[in-house]
Amino acid sequence: MEQFKRIKRELVAKGSIIDYYQDTMQIPNGNIAKWDLIDHKGAAAVIAVREDGKLLMVRQYRNALERETLEIPAGGLNGREEPTRAAAMRELEEETGYTCERVELLMSVFTTVAFCNEKIDIYVAENLKPGHQHLDEDEFINVEAYTVEELKQMILSGKIQDAKTICGILAYAAKYLD
Repeated sequence: MEQFKRIKRELVAKGSIIDYYQDTMQIPNGNIAKWDLIDHKGAAAVIAVREDGKLLMVRQYRNALERETLEIPAGGLNGREEPTRAAAMRELEEETGYTCERVELLMSVFTTVAFCNEKIDIYVAENLKPGHQHLDEDEFINVEAYTVEELKQMILSGKIQDAKTICGILAYAAKYLD
């Protein structure tokens, strides 16, 4: 592969979830290019499997899309050092009210590789125990449960469009059900 060389990285804006940088790059033909980078500390998500085999999903409003979405429980790391396993268990309890004793890593996904380094580790949680949601004051989440087949149909019909959710459900079905 030909060489790409970063000449400079400038912080354009610092946010609460992401930082926006502009990189000055020397590309293989010798030209200089400006590339945007969204720096994200990472996240964890959970395929939460109830005893009856249904998966717990969260319905919440997403500002970027200006509508509600149906997703697997997920959230950002509290810092780059936080283990994603701990974050997955925390988000499961915060968003759904359920706890579990252990989770198993299913897969890792990079959400938008062209301009963002966000990586989400997706875990499977089984042997769930009901408890209470611990939502942030700006979170309003409804917890719903669906069969894997129902969710696959929602993916194929375009009702579920969230990338981590699609990846997680399809990988879970392939690994554990097919």
